[in-house]
Amino acid sequence: MERQQDYVLRTVEERGIRLVWLWFTDVLGFLKSFAVTAEELEQAFDEGIGFDGSAIEGFARVQESDMLARPDAATFQIIPNRRDEDGGVARMFCDIYTPDGRPFWGDPRYVLRRNLEKAAERGFTFYVHPEMEFFVFKSAQEPTPIDVGGYFDFTPVAVTQELRRETIAVLERMGIPVEFSHHEVAPSQHEIDLRHADALTMADSVMTYRLVVKETAANRGMYATFMPKPNTDLPGSGMHTHLSLFEGDVNAFYDGSDEYHLSKVAKAFTAGLLVHAREITAVTNQWVNSYKRLITGRGYPVMEAPVYVCWGRHNRSALIRVPMYKPRKDQSTRIEFRSPDPACNPYLAFSVMLTAGLKGIDEGYELAPEATDNIYEMTSNERRAKGIAQLPDDLFEAVREMERSDLVAETLGEEVFEYLLRNKRAEWDQYKSYVSPYEVERYLPLL
Repeated sequence: MERQQDYVLRTVEERGIRLVWLWFTDVLGFLKSFAVTAEELEQAFDEGIGFDGSAIEGFARVQESDMLARPDAATFQIIPNRRDEDGGVARMFCDIYTPDGRPFWGDPRYVLRRNLEKAAERGFTFYVHPEMEFFVFKSAQEPTPIDVGGYFDFTPVAVTQELRRETIAVLERMGIPVEFSHHEVAPSQHEIDLRHADALTMADSVMTYRLVVKETAANRGMYATFMPKPNTDLPGSGMHTHLSLFEGDVNAFYDGSDEYHLSKVAKAFTAGLLVHAREITAVTNQWVNSYKRLITGRGYPVMEAPVYVCWGRHNRSALIRVPMYKPRKDQSTRIEFRSPDPACNPYLAFSVMLTAGLKGIDEGYELAPEATDNIYEMTSNERRAKGIAQLPDDLFEAVREMERSDLVAETLGEEVFEYLLRNKRAEWDQYKSYVSPYEVERYLPLL
């Protein structure tokens, strides 16, 4: 760590960096930031920077509000195109501590670190690869699509092509490698996929990705949103997340002799995700709006919403899919968890995915048979006969599932767990009392 800090201090001096933004997130996954000058950076490494934690959502109470932000030198990156007459700008993510030097329980980065350590005790490194979708509109007040493209279309409107190109360029200059990008199913819906990385690095990258996408769009007079379902008539935006465990350089999910090329570890991990899917959904899909994407019923299968708790190889109606692009390449073996959306807190979402899978390994869960039929076309009785459950219908049901979950409470820690429960109950209560334009339009002329 000292070598990394020395590298940062030397780079800041050599590159003329005047300000360093220190980033962290609140419990809901909103990015927080403050800046220090280059002269204060060494002290920030040595002592941390104090701030009032009571002002941050989900952090400390007023009577215990003093917190310290300690920058993680390994996350240092210069922010492109942020030069002014006083020099450049860089950023680092921080870990949050109490004044007595203990990691702060409410820091989502610490929650993920703690759970990654549990995986490391079993010899595993957790790798993730999210496919993050987003919409680009004319403005937040006018959510009108800018293009009419569809899946993989090369749209005639050059502005959206240029937006993706510019976003990728900024990400890669910040050391965040991109695998590929393309137009998604809906008009003005896009996807940029980051190359797989360990979960902590990826969670930091997801936070950076969301900011870069939004800033790049804003600089072009547009508005980018990661809202799960911003338009009634269009598909929602997901964050299909590819997961794997490695033991050193060996992919613990691969078994070339297995019919599906899945090891016992991979099958038990997948079973764990399926068994605990309903109780972790309030974390992976944390907003009222998230459940406007996770819908079923007539006309909705085209939305490809992964609401049924089962797995398959070629079945995109399943909650978990085993990609078969390169079935004999051991490093590529993984599972794809399809329910999360891009508005989640990635630190907490990756944490619950990991612990659900590890629970399956520890307890020796048996993986149910593969679902080969189109689940959307099955009747409820047929699904019930095959033991196929459904994800919660709304945030209220998801919170009810989560509050009974020992696994989620242990994963998040009791304080974060209780805070999320309180926050989500309050969000549901506000939603229940809101009279929507739909209700006014439908009922006011009649009643």
